Amino acid sequence: MNTTTGPLSNALQLAERGLPVMPLREGKGPMGNCLACRKNVCGGRPNMKTPGPCTCPAPCHAWAAATTDPTILTSPAWAPAWRQAAAVAYHPGGAGLTVVDLDNPAAVTWARQTLPPTKTVATTRGEHWIYRGTMRSVNGVRPGVDIKSTMAYARWRGPGTGTVQPLPDVVRALAVKEPTTVRQVPRLVTVPAPAGGGECSHRSPAYLERGIAMAEQRIKEAPDNIHRTVYRTFLAVLSAHGRCGCLTEAHIKRLFTAAQAKGESLRHCEDAWTNARTKLGL
Repeated sequence: MNTTTGPLSNALQLAERGLPVMPLREGKGPMGNCLACRKNVCGGRPNMKTPGPCTCPAPCHAWAAATTDPTILTSPAWAPAWRQAAAVAYHPGGAGLTVVDLDNPAAVTWARQTLPPTKTVATTRGEHWIYRGTMRSVNGVRPGVDIKSTMAYARWRGPGTGTVQPLPDVVRALAVKEPTTVRQVPRLVTVPAPAGGGECSHRSPAYLERGIAMAEQRIKEAPDNIHRTVYRTFLAVLSAHGRCGCLTEAHIKRLFTAAQAKGESLRHCEDAWTNARTKLGL
């Protein structure tokens, strides 16, 4: 088939740059499974959540079929899909990326006020903000905001502008769900910093300072559900810095002060901190 124009041509160029790609039908949906894979009776592909024996040569199973292999992309089994294709999608997680999908102007405004700048791609209704690093994909983490990384696909909208930056803690925190039951702990005046001893992930004191400042800002700007925001923020900070021994009691005090300034009680701060440490095994 002709590979010089259209979605397949775009797909081959993206695959050459290391993006696992797949065709999208009209309406931005993936191609349907073939008869042998319908309702996942084949068990799915080995790179899906539940590894299976699927060896179907067609682009079944949506994001799991995305590939950088030009032989597969131009194979006869994929040819019918390309003939129907209206667009090209890619698997962000397969390329080591995370896409923050901002679906409306309000979400874009929130991102510009909250997230560190990175590569930005305009969409029909909003923007895609692309970071280097992977995480769990979650839809609706806040109004008009979806996270697309592992086990997800994103429509290719063009190269965008700016430079891809490392995935920040504030984005990782968006995918964290607060426990349904908060474990009660004894009331303490201070909370000790983690003992540390692991590998330092932030590389420099300036990186840690920036992370703490962003965490304070996230708590300060929480529009509602302060309990969930505080827990998510504590969990993100501990996930990034809880094992290297660089967090001090001064850093923790800053986080607690920001939370209490938003109306969070000391006890809720202590519970959120303890629950975050328990979840991470610290």
